[in-house]
Amino acid sequence: MPRRDIDIQVPDLTGKRAVVTGASDGMGLGIAARLAAAGAEVIMPVRNRRKGEAAADTIRRTAPGANLTLRGLDLASLESVAALGDTLVTEGDPIHLLINNAGVMRPPERQTTADGFELQFGTNHLGHFALTAHLLPLLRAGRARVTSQVSVASASGTMNWGDLNWERSYDGMRAYRQSKIAVGLFGLELQRRSEAHGWGITSNLSHPGVAPTSLLAARPELGRSEDTPHIRRIRWLSERGILLGTVETAKLPALMAATDPRAKPGALYGPSGPGTLGGAPAEQRMHRPLLGADDAERAWRVSVDLTKAALPAA
Repeated sequence: MPRRDIDIQVPDLTGKRAVVTGASDGMGLGIAARLAAAGAEVIMPVRNRRKGEAAADTIRRTAPGANLTLRGLDLASLESVAALGDTLVTEGDPIHLLINNAGVMRPPERQTTADGFELQFGTNHLGHFALTAHLLPLLRAGRARVTSQVSVASASGTMNWGDLNWERSYDGMRAYRQSKIAVGLFGLELQRRSEAHGWGITSNLSHPGVAPTSLLAARPELGRSEDTPHIRRIRWLSERGILLGTVETAKLPALMAATDPRAKPGALYGPSGPGTLGGAPAEQRMHRPLLGADDAERAWRVSVDLTKAALPAA
């Protein structure tokens, strides 16, 4: 089935400094490439330096003269997050765009971060929460827009407040949903607090729909030696243009949320097709688990406590 080309226009970003997590492959690589092609200086924090260098070479082939900087970052280590934050703050250059994009999904067995948190909660949420906290002075200086990636999975599920680290009755998918709900609650609370305290930051959310990204692909470091049956089905449907998106279209909601002058603070952007699984990006109805202001405030306080981030807990 022929697929209609879907794209958006990214405005001129000359003079803007952007930070994109997870920029070494998949959606993150595509997002970084589009920002660089639009003239932004793009910081690519990566865990694997060799993979990051290959990604930067790929971007430069499509955008000669791209202004790219690789930095080391392991979101599963708060020490690594703090080190990157300290380096960038010391350099002192304002940040205008922060796209909290990186993530892990459904390791076959429960794993933990360097700090002992359940891997998905610790990486997808706490790592990005701490990174944003460390970069707050630069984000304020740049009157930045912060876009955080949630998921179609965050449209259902709950926060497991009594066992955030899933030490009892581990369920990989429920833990993944929780991690993305936490990301969404954080992004919305960041907008509320910026408004209340005059930080000058705007914060919104995006989700990529469903596409054959690397999230469910073979990841030996996660204990997944081969692609899951689920990712094989996703590839089959995506290749035939049935309901789902592609890696190319999956990056567009985040790009819209982060760069479109009309994108709203505190809003959610995702694909506009059936079930928000694929299609052109557009503003979406906020996911129900993200609607509770009390939950967002609670998630903020808990995240401050767990990460020891230099952010007000209340």
